[in-house]
Amino acid sequence: MMICEAKEIVSGFADILFPPKCAACETVLIHDREYPFCPECLSTISFTASPLCTSCGLPFTETAGANHLCEDCILSPPPFSIARSLGKYEAALLDTIHLFKYHGKISVGEDMGRMMAKACYDSLVIENYSLIIPVPLHLKRLKERGFNQSLVLARQISKKFSIPIDFIALRRKIRTEAQVSLSGRQRMANVRGAFEAADRSRIEGKKILLIDDVYTTGSTAKECSKMLMKSGAKEVAVLTLARA
Repeated sequence: MMICEAKEIVSGFADILFPPKCAACETVLIHDREYPFCPECLSTISFTASPLCTSCGLPFTETAGANHLCEDCILSPPPFSIARSLGKYEAALLDTIHLFKYHGKISVGEDMGRMMAKACYDSLVIENYSLIIPVPLHLKRLKERGFNQSLVLARQISKKFSIPIDFIALRRKIRTEAQVSLSGRQRMANVRGAFEAADRSRIEGKKILLIDDVYTTGSTAKECSKMLMKSGAKEVAVLTLARA
């Protein structure tokens, strides 16, 4: 009991000296909140909701109706069982991801990982998976950036659910061109053959939750999932922070 009280006291002093700030605009947060955003920034975030694609999680433009497969998933079923995202890649969520990914705000990424872990997702139950794998960066890009944003997110989910995390089993063997300026077809060609299993024994028979920051066309998620399934994974599901 005394230890718990001491932790609360220390935490209280820390909040006074270093008050929590909004992850997007850095406004000081006066009260504890479920999400690390001020009310104004939080109001701009569009959390993913039905109706959406039952496979890739694409949100449909209509606001009513049942979930169903999108055209792309009907014509070309993805190698993963399901993909879901916390919210749309816009407004405060986009700004926050840029602060985290391109400006090295790792503490912001940890906040985003905790948000991902707290959220509920349509037809995806995190506890059902036996292994978490973050989408890997090529070693040269990892050295340049100093961290893997997907691993930062994955660690928070792993901690919340006590699911083992493995950032060695899947490896990016080719340093691909940045996907940002590429078209959908170019993205698919860019990552084709870019990943390999470093050790099949770490993958075989596992129900894997693949973690990434943004799902745009799904080319990276699909290529990673394809390699994991070829290496003996029982199932691969994809969870990302944002959906473009």
